[in-house]
Amino acid sequence: MNNLSLYGWNNNLFQLKQTSQYKNLFHGRVAAVNRTNYEVIAENNRLLCELSGNVLYGSPSFELPCTGDWVIFQPFNDNKGIIVDILPRKHTLYRRKTGTLSDRQAIASYVDKACIVQSLDANFNVRRLERFIVQVVEENIQPILILTKSDLEFNRHQIDESLKHISRQMPIFFISILSPETIFPVRESIKQGETIVFVGSSGVGKSSLINALCERTVFLTSEISKSSGKGRHTSTRREMVLMDSGILIDTPGVREFGLAADNTETLAEIFDVSDLAKYCHFHNCSHVNEPGCKVIEAVNSGLLEREVYSSYLKLQKESLYFSISEHEKRKRDKSFAKISEEAKRIKKK
Repeated sequence: MNNLSLYGWNNNLFQLKQTSQYKNLFHGRVAAVNRTNYEVIAENNRLLCELSGNVLYGSPSFELPCTGDWVIFQPFNDNKGIIVDILPRKHTLYRRKTGTLSDRQAIASYVDKACIVQSLDANFNVRRLERFIVQVVEENIQPILILTKSDLEFNRHQIDESLKHISRQMPIFFISILSPETIFPVRESIKQGETIVFVGSSGVGKSSLINALCERTVFLTSEISKSSGKGRHTSTRREMVLMDSGILIDTPGVREFGLAADNTETLAEIFDVSDLAKYCHFHNCSHVNEPGCKVIEAVNSGLLEREVYSSYLKLQKESLYFSISEHEKRKRDKSFAKISEEAKRIKKK
């Protein structure tokens, strides 16, 4: 029997369940998403569940269950069931769906902290890191930066300098699987009952790190490939793992991470632009070419690094594109909904 409180079930979730028309059915948490079904951890067992027609066809794709969601289901034998409802999400990590302007993809929900994992080799990329941080902070999730392979030779001063504009946003851990003592502070940062999602590129050592944190083999890994410098195990799905103090969600490596955030204020705060912007001549300053812009002055004086400023403008533009496209898509969806309702009304006559 599973103690669902260890997986995050609490009184707030119980109250949310009472608002559902299916409140008398069973509930559980999505532990993994497969191509055709969902693995759900319930009180009595772990089930393979499919979606009811109302859930499957009545929701946009980004609202379909993701790892970490709490769902209500109807079992129909010992280890199978039908998901009939999804409890309202909180602290959901999204990314923009590849190849789209405004479609979102849910990665994990009910997340307390996001461990952004990069390795101290060619994988280290501050610009990619900024993207992760913006999306994580947008959802009020606490970011944590974990830099793996600290046994390799690297320039610590150069790393620190490249991170100084975002270092106040998060704790930073330098770790090596070959040095177990470096893992301990990461484990200590995970509090009882917290859900932690791990994100990053392939080959940075997420699976090995999770094994070390759990102090058991959760994911099989092989020796590091001499040609690529990467481990041979690569996560292929988002999967939840229970450890002594919290819940871990591993995710597949991502090559690109498009923003699904439309709050430019979050961007300004992360890039230390918000304090400067208060003193701009125009209250709606875009910080591009307006006279009296304190942000541009800070760049020209060296107070704000030009690379950081360029990255801020790029992400701001991407965020605005997403916001506009999302708004237009919502207007279109509302129009389709009205047409559908009108069609139903005419059919009934």
